[in-house]
Amino acid sequence: MEKNAKIYIAGINGMVGSAIKRRLRGDGYSNIIGPASKELDLTKQSAVNEFISKERPEYLFLTAAKVGGIYANNTYPADYIYNNLIIEANVIHAAYKYGVKKLLFLGSSCIYPKYAPQPMKEEYLLDGKLEPTNEPYALAKIAGIKLCESYNRQYGTDFISCMPTNLYGPNDNYDSMNSHVIPGLVRRFHEAKVNGNKEVVVWGSGTPKREFLYVDDLADACIFLMEKYSGNGTVNVGSGIEVTIKELAEAIKEAVGYKGEVVFDPSKPDGTPRKLLDSSKLTALGWKAKTWLREGLELAYEDFLKRQC
Repeated sequence: MEKNAKIYIAGINGMVGSAIKRRLRGDGYSNIIGPASKELDLTKQSAVNEFISKERPEYLFLTAAKVGGIYANNTYPADYIYNNLIIEANVIHAAYKYGVKKLLFLGSSCIYPKYAPQPMKEEYLLDGKLEPTNEPYALAKIAGIKLCESYNRQYGTDFISCMPTNLYGPNDNYDSMNSHVIPGLVRRFHEAKVNGNKEVVVWGSGTPKREFLYVDDLADACIFLMEKYSGNGTVNVGSGIEVTIKELAEAIKEAVGYKGEVVFDPSKPDGTPRKLLDSSKLTALGWKAKTWLREGLELAYEDFLKRQC
């Protein structure tokens, strides 16, 4: 990408979008656009067409999405499949229609089958049943991947897709009910610490294994792929390190400085038993994550505290 190229980040105020913006500006890119959702509703096709036809961005990072944890996905499945499908369709079609040079679509590791072999390779997509708790969201993300592939095949576009593992970091959603596991636990441990609670209850058995990636590392990978990769095959983006939810909870407890006990509630769903991406495709291209989990958790807690002020 040229330093003066016009770059549109759809979802610029979200966790991933804001991280990409930080990284681009740090690298000297100055022509970055991305109106807030209240200024541009990506679920409205006419509004998306008008914006992209007027601005004519050369590069587009499609990070905008409706996201949430197990509780939110279970409770609002229609919202998750509808909003994500319509956003993807509107933005990807407009990118083709108005000549965007290159687009990167941000998928999710939940696209892979619940019992996919571990670590999960890109080729395992659509090779088995999805995890029921987030199936609608996963189907929407799969549709986004297939939209990119289909436009490439039919129209010769250069639309690529990357699949990040579980993310965390600055500008995360720390809502107690609708967040993912790390921000949700950061809030719960912090509140327990402030209130002097003797224990924190964590959903599930604590045995599932998960991989986590600091969001600034993902931003680095997205820009790397935009510059170095073209093709119809998706690309996994992970840290390569997995921990159990119990180990994660203990690490967050330490980062927050909470001194009480951690109690697990096995009556609540665990989700997929193990989820580790095979990121060897990306590694072979020359990219690797830089931020260790404990360092990232400390930075995430600092971000949480700043946002509470």
